[in-house]
Amino acid sequence: MATANEERLTVGVKSVPGATVVTLSGELDHDTAEPLRQALETACQDGGRLLVDLSRLDFCDSTGLNVLLHARLAVQEAGGSLELVGLHPPVERMFRITGADRFFQVHTDVEGALATARRG
Repeated sequence: MATANEERLTVGVKSVPGATVVTLSGELDHDTAEPLRQALETACQDGGRLLVDLSRLDFCDSTGLNVLLHARLAVQEAGGSLELVGLHPPVERMFRITGADRFFQVHTDVEGALATARRG
């Protein structure tokens, strides 16, 4: 049975050629951040390219933002990158007003992000 927190945020992780895609759906806040923190910690160990798909994320507070910023540093230390995908207005606003958008490469969608890597 899912807990209330699991119902509010789902975290999916899948490997695709050239990246690991972490997909979030729901609300990312203090009460729901732990599953994301654990998923990113595991994914960061490889030091590869992480794409965090936020296109289905309805809300992100400062706790969620901090989880993503810390993961970005961890994956960079391991030789990889963490990029964001699919920021839409409610979530994009949080990144913009805090200035955190300057620290992430942002893509419109996963397919575009993967194509960018193939061309680059």
